[in-house]
Amino acid sequence: MKNQLTPRLFIIGLVLTWAIWAIWPSIQYQGLSDTEIETLRNEGKLEEIESKAIKQGLDLKGGMYIVLEVDLPTLIENLAINRDRKFNESINDIRKQLKNDPEGDFFEMLSNISNDKKLKLTRYYYDFGSNNDEIILSLIEQGEDAINRVLEILQNRVDQFGVSEPTIQKQGNQRIIIELAGVQDSERARALLESTALLEFYLVKEVTTTNDLMIRIDQALKGTDLVTDFADSEQPVQKNDPQEDSDQTVSVSELFGETENNELNADTTSNMINDIASDRPFSSLLRNIGNTIGVPEKNVYAIRKMLETPEAKERLSSLGGTFLFSHKAEEYPTVDGSTEKMYSLFLLEDQAELTGGVVEEAKANLGPQGTTSAGQPVVNLSMNSDGARKWAIVTGSNVGRQIAIVLDNKVHMAPNIREKISGGGTIIEGFANINEAKDIAIVLRAGALPAPVDIIEERVVGPSLGADSVRQGTQSVLIGLVIVLLFMIIYYRAAGTIADFALIWNIVLVLAVLASLQATLTLPGIAGLILTVGMSIDANVIIFERIREELRKGKTPKAAVDGGYERALTTIIDANVTTLIASLVLWQFGTGPIKGFATVLFWGILISMFTAIFVTRTIFNFFTNRKGLTKLSI
Repeated sequence: MKNQLTPRLFIIGLVLTWAIWAIWPSIQYQGLSDTEIETLRNEGKLEEIESKAIKQGLDLKGGMYIVLEVDLPTLIENLAINRDRKFNESINDIRKQLKNDPEGDFFEMLSNISNDKKLKLTRYYYDFGSNNDEIILSLIEQGEDAINRVLEILQNRVDQFGVSEPTIQKQGNQRIIIELAGVQDSERARALLESTALLEFYLVKEVTTTNDLMIRIDQALKGTDLVTDFADSEQPVQKNDPQEDSDQTVSVSELFGETENNELNADTTSNMINDIASDRPFSSLLRNIGNTIGVPEKNVYAIRKMLETPEAKERLSSLGGTFLFSHKAEEYPTVDGSTEKMYSLFLLEDQAELTGGVVEEAKANLGPQGTTSAGQPVVNLSMNSDGARKWAIVTGSNVGRQIAIVLDNKVHMAPNIREKISGGGTIIEGFANINEAKDIAIVLRAGALPAPVDIIEERVVGPSLGADSVRQGTQSVLIGLVIVLLFMIIYYRAAGTIADFALIWNIVLVLAVLASLQATLTLPGIAGLILTVGMSIDANVIIFERIREELRKGKTPKAAVDGGYERALTTIIDANVTTLIASLVLWQFGTGPIKGFATVLFWGILISMFTAIFVTRTIFNFFTNRKGLTKLSI
């Protein structure tokens, strides 16, 4: 009989050893002070410890609650094959209606406005149907498909971001609710979710073409009221002292380089600046930073407004180009020894040579040694066969020219093409840190959103609220556990002690499973843990009562234990299987906290059956196999 117990004891010992090993990182993590957490974060070791610890949900750990709205007007606008002034006005009218009525139905508004303005949608969507009604139905399908793709892409982004058990669900026709547990960097999360991830590769116009265009824009704007208008308008410019404000637009040295006479008086300088501004209203706001056009932060607003004028658009259209800014401002030295933040401005061809649809893989790394990006965060791109072929053609036929890598209409870098690039590999540089590079790689891997999304509601749940929930939940578990333990010892004596032992290990095993599966513990999950405690005791109560019945029949302790477990087995399985099915249904169709509750309940039931049927049975057999045992304390 001893030989029969050995495998059972070995299994129990193995399971308990694994449980302690699995749960130890969680114990270690919970014991860290704020100082130790910050130290580990700086050393880059915190992420490893967190990955092995039990994840906590939004209600326990804090995090972000975000409501996104899919921009259906922009989506439907982009689907149009042809556009004209009447069409653009109609879409803008719908946008205004949606601002006044956010819950309104976009497609109903589109149908109404097309009828009111006698707008023939077949002119703009002739591939979608033969009349307005058919086209509206097709556009509704396109909208639903786009929202589903947005959900999928956002799910992929969040999963790669490393958030445990995020909640992502659709609300209504065009809104998406996202809960990100443990995320406190709201700016980073916002950028990750809102980025459309539209990656494009544009050739940069030649310098002579750019200079010629700037002269044309200056000539077109010369004599207009733009300079005065911008000077009088409320620009988002950081104000300094009045002396600096007088030189807000441009300085002579910055525009033309160092002058031969550096002892110009204030009146002379002021007159020259005014002459330049009036003669060159556009180029006077720009700087020369190497081979690139620089735009000081304070002049960005004015430059954007000038580029939106019909005069500037006409000149750009005639040259077939478009101006785009760099994705961030950089510090550049000025002639007086200080520094100034400036954006780079690029004149690009009006058609992209390649889009991000050809990208197969995007990985964030540090630049290899021996390159200009050595030790700096970069994103390595690999393209599919079609993209590699096109990339080789573009780079091979444009050696010596700049090619801009554009993400969401912002230039990340514009390197010179040194040679033909075969194989489809390329590198994106210019990231502030490795996290920014990782986020860009994530959105590129997940794919571009079919429609822009806007954050209409955002809340950050502080970790202090979560800490209170954890403390209250822990107290509830401990109080309930103590009451149950005392009851079992008082009512079932020694047998109750065995059940208490199994119950404690039941809780430990559940937590170990949660840690191993990287599941998330939520406040409802704690409730599920308390429920499994009760169900575990219920199974033991059924077994003990059956053993008592067998003892009343006059059976020996060993025969009573064997008979009690055999008679209770069917009842226990029947009672727990039904609850298991319910937990599976909740897990499949529930979200967030509901799924957390279902996860804990499912594994808690399985483990309670293991401890009640296998562990306690083994302990009983260990004692009943002893010679001379004539009585059970039950």
